[in-house]
Amino acid sequence: MIKGNVVDVVSRTIFAAEVHVSGGIIISIKPIQEVCSTYLIPGFIDAHVHVESSMLVPTEFARIAVKHGTIGTISDPHEIANVLGIAGVELMLDNASHSPFYFNFGAPSCVPATKFETAGAELTADDIDQLLSRKEIVYLSEMMNFPGVIFNDADVLAKLDVAKKHGKPIDGHAPGLMGKQMLQYFDAGITTDHECFMFDEALEKLKHGVKIMIREGSAAKNFETLIPLLKEYPDQIMFCCDDKHPDNLIDSHIDNHVKRAVAYGHDVFDVLRAASYNVIKHYNLPIGYLQVGQSADFIEVSDLTEFKVLKTIIKGEIVAENGISYLEKVPAPILNQFDTSLKSVKDFELTVESETVRVIEALDGQLITKELHLNANEKDVLKIAVINRYRNAPVSVAFIKNFGLTCGAIAGSVAHDCHNIVAVGTNDEDLANAVNLIIEQKGGISLANGTEKHILPLPIAGIMTNQSAEEVAEAYVKMDKRAKELGSTLRAPYMTLSFMALLVIPELKLSDLGLFDGKNFEFVNLSV
Repeated sequence: MIKGNVVDVVSRTIFAAEVHVSGGIIISIKPIQEVCSTYLIPGFIDAHVHVESSMLVPTEFARIAVKHGTIGTISDPHEIANVLGIAGVELMLDNASHSPFYFNFGAPSCVPATKFETAGAELTADDIDQLLSRKEIVYLSEMMNFPGVIFNDADVLAKLDVAKKHGKPIDGHAPGLMGKQMLQYFDAGITTDHECFMFDEALEKLKHGVKIMIREGSAAKNFETLIPLLKEYPDQIMFCCDDKHPDNLIDSHIDNHVKRAVAYGHDVFDVLRAASYNVIKHYNLPIGYLQVGQSADFIEVSDLTEFKVLKTIIKGEIVAENGISYLEKVPAPILNQFDTSLKSVKDFELTVESETVRVIEALDGQLITKELHLNANEKDVLKIAVINRYRNAPVSVAFIKNFGLTCGAIAGSVAHDCHNIVAVGTNDEDLANAVNLIIEQKGGISLANGTEKHILPLPIAGIMTNQSAEEVAEAYVKMDKRAKELGSTLRAPYMTLSFMALLVIPELKLSDLGLFDGKNFEFVNLSV
């Protein structure tokens, strides 16, 4: 039994009560006359996240997340699926099964995300049918191939049909899509979008009945732009992080969304629904939201402003208390696919055939980029390279602006979604050294500056490790700090780097096969 001020998100009332639990189920909530100093609220759920982006295995992600009052996620395992296929999804499911945390995995819809890059695997409609047949797989993950939906690509439509056959929700991914094409995309049966970065874009989608996820992660930060929509569309808003690096996860999770939304003056019931109830209802989850007869999944917080988490309870068991997690770390097997030879300085040489070239403009706090037409010798125009990690192939090289490095190079095999190696640097020698550190370790994030070399190894699929969150966060913070000392002006240089090969996010990106126009979905020349 636990006492507190119960925040009932269904009746929109707050009252002092005793919550009685038996066998992991809430058997009664009895109002009392006592004055209670703490509040009992539904546990938080991240409505869209890639656990792999934390560089942690699922059980380790959960160990940290419960400290922040998170009891579950809607988890898209397409990062590891792009490397290992169904075997990668199985690895995530198996490791997650050792935790009481609700992971709620999806079947990755886009492996690979496009045909314009090299991945380590491919998931067909039959593979997705197999995954969606399992009760642990609760939805079809983000359909990133929005041109395929709009122009009736047979393979894309087959995947959507499989999800409809199983009666499971279909997640969307349509950054900047508006007007007629937006209607075509969502009318295909897609129900959510976490990629909105403009207020008017999100508003248009909400008016069409789409559920919008307000995202605030380590790289993409859309909270400030989109949170005003909660007031008018409280039943269609959910909170998500999408991608969360280990140091950021240690600091906060969905509790940050909740605290900020309430501070902005939003109704506490609307805020808590966006953090729990709306997600549970949309995905038909077996998670409780503090009602009699439901699973005992809730949190005790200090108040309804700071939301300091005192206890996190899942299925009637206390899994975290006063910043201490009671969940155990469970290692995952070391599975990987990494087969490319060390690179030479010559591999990064680039001949420019015109005075003006296409340059990727990285935008701090956004996954989208801009296409600039500049002279390659202009200030802060650096080389970016993408290297096929699955076989030996020519290195793809282009130019990028806004990383700010004045010396050295950084690289990583965390490169959404195919997870080839991506690197940015000021000179070819440091680029080669940073990339070769990753090839030698078969995965990681690295930095090279003359004789200085650092790497955080990621041996599981080249994107995760069995190290503890604290160990990974400490190593990551050091790498991040050193990248900024070398001149990077980005808030999260490694996280931003990881999205520079993500072709389904406009405008201009680089794959291992070449420079890519994400608006028209076609390769383009470096020279203008």
